[in-house]
Amino acid sequence: MPRRRTKRGDERTPLTGDYDVIVCGASFAGLAVARELAGAGRVLLLDRYEIGERQTSACAAPTEWLTALGLEPSIRQTFDTLVVHTPHSTARFPLPWTFSTFDYPELCALLDDQNDADFETAKIERRGRAGDAVEVHTDRGAVAAPLVVDALGWRRILSREGYQPPDAPLSRGLEVHPPGASGELEIWIDRSLVPAGYGWSFPARDEVRVGVGSFDPHHHVKDPTVDLAGRLRREAVRYQGNWIPHKLRRAVDDEVFFAGDSAGHCLPLTAEGIRTALYFGIALGRELREVLEGRATRAEALRRYGAFSDDHERKFRWMLRAQRAVPRVPPRLLALATRGMASRAFTHWAFGHYLRIAPPEFAGATRLPTAPVEEPLAA
Repeated sequence: MPRRRTKRGDERTPLTGDYDVIVCGASFAGLAVARELAGAGRVLLLDRYEIGERQTSACAAPTEWLTALGLEPSIRQTFDTLVVHTPHSTARFPLPWTFSTFDYPELCALLDDQNDADFETAKIERRGRAGDAVEVHTDRGAVAAPLVVDALGWRRILSREGYQPPDAPLSRGLEVHPPGASGELEIWIDRSLVPAGYGWSFPARDEVRVGVGSFDPHHHVKDPTVDLAGRLRREAVRYQGNWIPHKLRRAVDDEVFFAGDSAGHCLPLTAEGIRTALYFGIALGRELREVLEGRATRAEALRRYGAFSDDHERKFRWMLRAQRAVPRVPPRLLALATRGMASRAFTHWAFGHYLRIAPPEFAGATRLPTAPVEEPLAA
């Protein structure tokens, strides 16, 4: 049966249909879940906006992740070196793997082509119960399914827990997209720019994505973003921003699955959340497929996926400790440290471990998700 896609003229008609899975949120995590469910049952994707309509990040990821998912056409620029600036130094880190910026609408369209889910635009408001199923209430009415995923972002709308900034473990990020070009992937760790956080410049062929992120959610980042753009002689135009989770949260409750930012699947310190959203979304999709194909129950899927996410807690905790430690390092000592860590041997060791937190080969695996075995992280 051809999948149903919302047409603008149909947006106010009530939601209808019988579904096996409802995935709320149609960005990285939600699309990854739907990808794994292709051909397994009736799936509904819900989002407030059209797929690919609302970019909220710098849109960059390890190139291997993009190629593993067949998303190469969305790539705009690829880098094998990271340039890190401090007030007293500039260090070049040769990467053991490349990092690519990409076009968000094109990537979402490519990833969406890999599922057979229905898609509807609707504002998700809350959850309820409909017998043994979970009911999703929207501004177009309610629809229910036995399996429901919240991939809606940090607001975690289908959770019963309150979670509001600035009194929550969230970082604050803002970015501008001036036209231009550059061959450097750059990071600034500079307290004159942001007391706890960093600035960045991520070129993407015909634009340069310049932004600032603050680990302290009370610290506003508009002025620092404009400041960094000015330092780089770039226009502060085409703003976008969002709250960024920096602490892992429970990936399940008694009946709902959470993936991506709604589960805190965003790495502290680096604020990298795209490959982790894809990684955990794929893991969740595989668990749900087991249920749809009669090899597991919903309770078993909740337990297994929750355990899979929890198995990564130590890695996230160590990165959160580093996030808290870096702003306390005196600037001159930080300059010495970044120069010392820029050796090829150290960079390849450190970034190799970092990639293993959510390894790209996981995208092509067919087995059920288990946490990858790796050497202990250094303190």
